[in-house]
Amino acid sequence: MQLIKITAHPPPHSLPHHRISPQNLPHPPPHHTPPPFAAVDAPEKVVELGDQISNLTLADTQKLVEYLQDKLGVSAASFAPFDVVIDDVPSNSRIVTIKVVRALTSLALKEGKKLIEGLPKKFKERVTKEEAEAAKKQLEEPGAKISILARCRGNFDRLILCGK
Repeated sequence: MQLIKITAHPPPHSLPHHRISPQNLPHPPPHHTPPPFAAVDAPEKVVELGDQISNLTLADTQKLVEYLQDKLGVSAASFAPFDVVIDDVPSNSRIVTIKVVRALTSLALKEGKKLIEGLPKKFKERVTKEEAEAAKKQLEEPGAKISILARCRGNFDRLILCGK
């Protein structure tokens, strides 16, 4: 009696020898870079100026901001939205801080208490620098620790308004 070995796969010597190599892999389509996309249709001189500004160093950008503020008689800081953040409130000044919070926001007592729990928290959002500094001053009187953060949206705002 002769034994016959039955296998689910053919013996390796009967398979064609295909090795995986870069030559026999399917080729991806050639890389195609789409043309630059602009969200705003702008005149050529505006595009050129924008390109020049976007290539400035941080130091040059700060000088440009100072120059434009002086030339136009405006302050970029006064237009920048700021957030006021309550970082910490010592336990001995919680009640007075809640009163200040309520006076500055018209919040009810329950919401005022909730605001100063689980700090740090944003207290006011998108306010002028003057409003932010006034709120900070009032909240620091009873002992709260406050931060003012410049809101940055996009590269242009970050460069002009935030100086980063």
